Amino acid sequence: MRPDQGPDQATETEPATLLEVRGLTTCFKTGFDGREINAIEEVSFSVAPGETLAIVGESGSGKSVTSLSVMGLLPPQTGRIAAGSIRFRGRELTTLDNTAMRGLRGNMMSMIFQEPMTSFNPVYTIGHQIAEVIVLHQKLGYRLALRKAVEMLELVGIPEARRRVDNFPHQMSGGMRQRAMIAMALSCEPDLLIADEPTTALDVTIQAQVLELLKDLQARMGMAMIFITHDLGVVAEVADRVCVMYAGQIVETAPVNDIFAAPRMPYTAALLGSMPRLGAGRDRLVPIPGHVPPLSRLPKGCRFRGRCSFARPECAAGEPTLDRIEPGHDVRCFRVGEPDLLQRSAS
Repeated sequence: MRPDQGPDQATETEPATLLEVRGLTTCFKTGFDGREINAIEEVSFSVAPGETLAIVGESGSGKSVTSLSVMGLLPPQTGRIAAGSIRFRGRELTTLDNTAMRGLRGNMMSMIFQEPMTSFNPVYTIGHQIAEVIVLHQKLGYRLALRKAVEMLELVGIPEARRRVDNFPHQMSGGMRQRAMIAMALSCEPDLLIADEPTTALDVTIQAQVLELLKDLQARMGMAMIFITHDLGVVAEVADRVCVMYAGQIVETAPVNDIFAAPRMPYTAALLGSMPRLGAGRDRLVPIPGHVPPLSRLPKGCRFRGRCSFARPECAAGEPTLDRIEPGHDVRCFRVGEPDLLQRSAS
């Protein structure tokens, strides 16, 4: 148990599972009539200490809503957790008030956002904003906190950190701002880091540097990580296990090697088929037809069937459940295990 944990924050022995999400359903109000739609439904996964879980899928699949639900950052006027459980080190988070959640956020759970320019306050220096987090959670004086802010900037590879600590966000490049965001997220040495598309806005060279930095810092600090992305190439670099999401549901979850070697859900196979690969024996990408359906107008039956080359009439009869097909590998598909699907998945 960490020194800053009370007796109600951890079990007597360190849990084998750091974060456990079960049956999570999050809904949002739409329009002026107050009608609610489910942004994610019955989402379940777990993260072990030191593990990296990747959550992948197209835009609109529910990846970011899942992370905001875990962090307790849903907009209170429009979003709420309608059902399910989120347990962190054995402690139920869905019943905590805002004060208790603020004590966890930035301290034991932290998050890196996709665009740091909108996450930093433009009127305060980078160093002040990192130091503020340290003062709040670690109860250090401001001078000591600012010194630690410099150390964190050095840790994430920002040159001349003692000078850069006085920079405002607009005085840094995109790559530097992302590194500063990582420094702030890790300043209190959290047990769990959620990285929401942290490399999307960066060029390819900087992306590779940030990914390498995150892997290095994770190894040093022993933290667990949830890595949210639409880029399966990134997943291959960082993840131990993968959850694939589509239209608000998890459709496949497995160890990363199994996902790449033998995906068992047509959507996962289609995502892999749309990736550029050297020596793949084709001269063009294979796009997935159509778009993710609007959550307000979901099709009956399997939500992917309108875009699926394996769909049959029975796929419209009911909604498939997420079933375990082998240890550690769960799939949501009526046709899982059929020979033609397995052949397509292996190609």
